[in-house]
Amino acid sequence: MNLLNPAGPRWRCGLIRLRWIILGALALIWALNSSLLAPTGETRILAHRGVHQTHSTAPRDGSASTAQFMDAPTHGFIENTIPSMQAAVAAGAQAIELDVHLTPDNVFAVFHDWTLDCRTNGQGVTEKTPFDTLRGLDIGHGYTADGSTYPLRGQGIGLMPSLRAVLVADLGAQYLVNFKSKRADEGLVLAKMLETPAYARQIWGVYGGSVPTHTAINAAPDLRGTFAHR
Repeated sequence: MNLLNPAGPRWRCGLIRLRWIILGALALIWALNSSLLAPTGETRILAHRGVHQTHSTAPRDGSASTAQFMDAPTHGFIENTIPSMQAAVAAGAQAIELDVHLTPDNVFAVFHDWTLDCRTNGQGVTEKTPFDTLRGLDIGHGYTADGSTYPLRGQGIGLMPSLRAVLVADLGAQYLVNFKSKRADEGLVLAKMLETPAYARQIWGVYGGSVPTHTAINAAPDLRGTFAHR
């Protein structure tokens, strides 16, 4: 016994216990995040919006259009189009992430942006625009690497597809559907589409807006899903 400091051994035991608690917490964090403990299965190559144009990652205003910061193009493909998805599959992609908006005429338009002003020659909110109008737009209109030349302008006329058109094309890939809205009816409309076996086979999962994602999963229990923060 340490007569000069009777609490010394007790303090050292407490420190040892604290160290073990910290080590245990670190081990738990590692285990929950390590791929070594994840279920084994097939690894899939996922193409983000098909073969797409890249853009500068330099800091900028969050409201700025990425189409106006594109890198000098090395190919002519435009994201979220059937040709870009075909190119992705040809390059080895087994799954493709795509973005959808449910239009007033109950069509899922495959397009990333909430509004049309950035990438297209149209204006307004994507989900509030009838699909017949969207289908006629030039979705390559706004892309520029230097602010003065537009290499894809005129190349995207009529290329905005509907989700149904993508599924009918049956390109040999599965799709991860990104809901861009917070609308429950989007989840219900997708679940209804999945009653067609040929469509259900191609939809690998859903994510994005939590409301449509929850709604779709509840209406189609076999559907995979994850959630964003909106």
